[in-house]
Amino acid sequence: MARITGTRQSPTTRARTRASAGAGFLLLGILLTGCGAEPGEIPLSEIRPETPSATPEPTPAATPGVVGAVAGNPAAATAHNGLIVSRAYTDTSRTTTAIVTFAPDGSGQQQITQPPARARDDRPDWSPDGATVAFDRTDPQTGTARLWTVATSGEGAHQVGQLCDSGTADCANEDERAPAFSPDGKQLAFSRSWGPLDPAGNTQTQYSDLYLMSPDGTDVQRLTFLTNDKPYSGTVSNPSWSPDGKQLTFEYRTGATGQPANSRAIYIVGVDGTGLRQLTPWELRAGDRAAWSPDGTRILFTTYPAGADNAPGGGIYTVHPDGTAIGALTPAPSDVFYGTAAYAPDGKSIVFAQAPAGSGADLYRMQPDGTGVARLTNTADKWLARPAWGTAEPSTALSNAASSAVPSAVPSAVPSTRPSADPSAATAPTDRPEVQPPARAQGQPPTEEPQSDDE
Repeated sequence: MARITGTRQSPTTRARTRASAGAGFLLLGILLTGCGAEPGEIPLSEIRPETPSATPEPTPAATPGVVGAVAGNPAAATAHNGLIVSRAYTDTSRTTTAIVTFAPDGSGQQQITQPPARARDDRPDWSPDGATVAFDRTDPQTGTARLWTVATSGEGAHQVGQLCDSGTADCANEDERAPAFSPDGKQLAFSRSWGPLDPAGNTQTQYSDLYLMSPDGTDVQRLTFLTNDKPYSGTVSNPSWSPDGKQLTFEYRTGATGQPANSRAIYIVGVDGTGLRQLTPWELRAGDRAAWSPDGTRILFTTYPAGADNAPGGGIYTVHPDGTAIGALTPAPSDVFYGTAAYAPDGKSIVFAQAPAGSGADLYRMQPDGTGVARLTNTADKWLARPAWGTAEPSTALSNAASSAVPSAVPSAVPSTRPSADPSAATAPTDRPEVQPPARAQGQPPTEEPQSDDE
């Protein structure tokens, strides 16, 4: 059976720890230690919860339209808007990506990770104090991802110990990615895919679900069991925490044998594994990492059209945590590509990726109602994507990272009243060079890159 690396707790200890999450996890601890089985002999893929969350009920499909009124009357946010983090290409052949930060106005772009050639650093997320960025790094040889953290200054980058290091079936094709810090900074949520490949011939792995662990790699807990009874049905990824730390959203992308096949939606689940339900209707094709508003009343998400992966035509939406009041923030129909969006810590701005068809993406900012769009960067050749807005103080972090600098972005502060379907502020598209992509992680969905098939 799989051996836990580094300082991680043994399976028995983890089972006992999970008992505090609820009755379902208590039962798990009893099963592992009181039924005569040696700890570690029960594959992770066969661990089942006692709760009914393994068979979620989809929410009724809400009709896209005007965003409804915000529930309640939350106090005005006073959080500090610090640096924005993103991923960017580092080479002209676009085979390597690194994690970069920049100021809220798009200036002072700095590279804070130094990936090997053809490796992909991606899906960054901030610690609550703005001192650390968690991300995943995809190996150029195997195509599988592992979790890493790095200081905002670019120092101390290291891999968080992976869950498996043996050659057993339970660790085959293991892939860990999309780390997300809890609001108190004490846990990381992440996605894990593992198991043999689908014998039907596609690259879908057997299982994929969400896990929780401490930022040091200990106290690993399996959170969802969405694929437990439905192997090869799809990929779970891109978790995002509610501000109170009680719930997470995540993307579920179905495979060829999923129901429905080859689609995607946002799901929501309690931090104790209960209350699993579908948040967005399949027909919207919502995907990648959703983002909660700081007051917890809105969830921001992006949609992607059917057909070629990440082609133009999607949009940015919001929805209430109960699945009601789905509304579009961007114009439709659209002839541009929209990528992941995220709220500022004070909730008064949204940062998002946007690209005209056939060109690289830059980052833009808009108001929470979709108005007041301003372009932040002008480096389409770097394909900035998957932004997250943290609390790191720009003056300190940028000066510390000066030795790792990449060319600064050229901000533009020309606002409009709504997102443009054809961002005229963009530089003229250039011919994309030939790309030799690294191996794709088995069972993983493509990136938010038009004209690219790799993740």
